[in-house]
Amino acid sequence: MGHAHHNTGALPPNPEKATLEGRNKFLAFWFFLGGETVLFASLFGTYLGLRNGTAGGPTAQDIFHLPLAFIMTMILLTSSLTSVFAMLAMKKGNFKQMLLWMWITVAFGLAFLGLEIYEFFDYVGQGLTFTSSAFGSAFYTLVGFHGAHVAFGIGWILTLLIRYRKGGLTLTNAPKFYLASLYWHFIDVVWVFIFTVVYLMGIGG
Repeated sequence: MGHAHHNTGALPPNPEKATLEGRNKFLAFWFFLGGETVLFASLFGTYLGLRNGTAGGPTAQDIFHLPLAFIMTMILLTSSLTSVFAMLAMKKGNFKQMLLWMWITVAFGLAFLGLEIYEFFDYVGQGLTFTSSAFGSAFYTLVGFHGAHVAFGIGWILTLLIRYRKGGLTLTNAPKFYLASLYWHFIDVVWVFIFTVVYLMGIGG
């Protein structure tokens, strides 16, 4: 009796956690995020230790664009919101709407990456390179590492969007989309810390 809803096409209210496999994915994912959190925490610690080691080169106050960093922050926060809309659509069983919101999330992610690449080129042009100073190394490692996570998140969501573009929501693909969405929130939270620690504290000295 419990499996009757499979055939009717109607899914349970929380399809992402309806199966044991789905729940196990969540458990594995939280372990993975724990490791990621430790990794980012050590990068933040390193950055805070080295951020004043400018070796006579450009300092944070010299080159950081606060308006650009703020726009990038707004783009990522908006993408977090669109991924929430995607998950709300999923819980209502509206697969097409979920896909649309996920595509919009990817578009915001790509816009963020584009601005970050532009920003890096600009800083390199002003003399802040990976090897120019301890500050440069720490900055590019932390912010670049986050950028790589954004690129990975975009790739992850795109893979799901392409793989499941036909058909509908199932108990197999629901947890996959949900976890990709959670990962995206994690990337956003890390960026809020970067915006605060690197940019706001950098400009403020």
